[in-house]
Amino acid sequence: MKVSRRTLLKLTGFGFAATIMLPRMAFAARNSLKSLRTGVQPGNKTRLVVEMAARPSYTLSYPNNQLVINIANTAANKSLTPKLAAGTLVKSISQTQVGDRLQITANLNKPISQIPKSQIMMLEPNGDNDYRLVLDFSAGASVAAGAGAATTAKNTVPAKTTTTPAKKYVVVIDAGHGGKDPGCIGKGGTREKDIVLSVAKKLRVKLDANGFKTYLTRGDDTYLKLSERAAIAERRKADLFLSLHANANPSRAMKGFSIYTLSEKASDEEARKLAESENASDKIGLDDWTGFEKDIRFALSSLQQHAVAEMSEEYANSCARTFRGAKIEQQPGPGVRHAPFAVLRSTVPGALLELGHLSNGAEEKLLRTGAHQDKLVNAIVRSVKNYNFEV
Repeated sequence: MKVSRRTLLKLTGFGFAATIMLPRMAFAARNSLKSLRTGVQPGNKTRLVVEMAARPSYTLSYPNNQLVINIANTAANKSLTPKLAAGTLVKSISQTQVGDRLQITANLNKPISQIPKSQIMMLEPNGDNDYRLVLDFSAGASVAAGAGAATTAKNTVPAKTTTTPAKKYVVVIDAGHGGKDPGCIGKGGTREKDIVLSVAKKLRVKLDANGFKTYLTRGDDTYLKLSERAAIAERRKADLFLSLHANANPSRAMKGFSIYTLSEKASDEEARKLAESENASDKIGLDDWTGFEKDIRFALSSLQQHAVAEMSEEYANSCARTFRGAKIEQQPGPGVRHAPFAVLRSTVPGALLELGHLSNGAEEKLLRTGAHQDKLVNAIVRSVKNYNFEV
């Protein structure tokens, strides 16, 4: 396993005494524990998040009123204090070093059943977080196989069954730009604001037909501030927020979709520049720029921020896979990137979807066609139906 410089620095930071007492652990351990936190999810579920510097190899077991996570090649981090939210099943969390294996024990208020694979997620790093093992569970009967029965969890995001929702989940679709802000303009004169509005309207019809309750931030050529767009999602009590855009690049050869989630730190230079460009759209209306800055600072706790980020990333990764599965070309590089987009600053999980590049002549023509817009809409609908709204 390749070890990053940052991980090496953390692994060798035990100090001289630790090196003398635990030489094998100090040199053999290749992963490190970053954080432990819990939260409450819809359906009265408890969420336990284990954040690691590298992708963990782990097993789960279920002794009486406990959830035990064994992680290979990992050192305990005794200086770490778990962040425990009120109202969860977790009373306390402890760490035990067993050779080069870390054992994390969550002491529970009530017993739980074996966690199904659909409630286990492995999230990739984003701008603010490293790898996260996310476990969602609720109170239930003990494992039938007996206390201590172990299950090896595969380190992949589980497949989800595509179904029509039993309840009407609320999706807010934001057609980027509008009014005095045309967005980017292709060589053939295609305006971003027109393309994304057309896709947004089609998407609303298709999502409503699939059992969702869908709202548009704008249904015509209207200019909205970024804070107003985010506020609409809050006001509608949205379960998911999708901001639609079309990209531009100095290189006319660049093409393909890309998907972004909110992060205070951009995942790369291109993501940083794009966020600056999108955020600058509000500067068209300079009359209330300072007020906007204040409005977008939602009073979120650290745990809420992490929960929203995790749910947003889960959707974004699933959406990128759905686009690729539909044979929609992806921009070179990662399918999901991260940057401080003002429009995504809210308590609602969401993503910003760049549907393609208007700066590319061929893709500009493609984005104008009804057939390609329908292809994009169908892929987004599948990604929304695949999203697990209950975790």
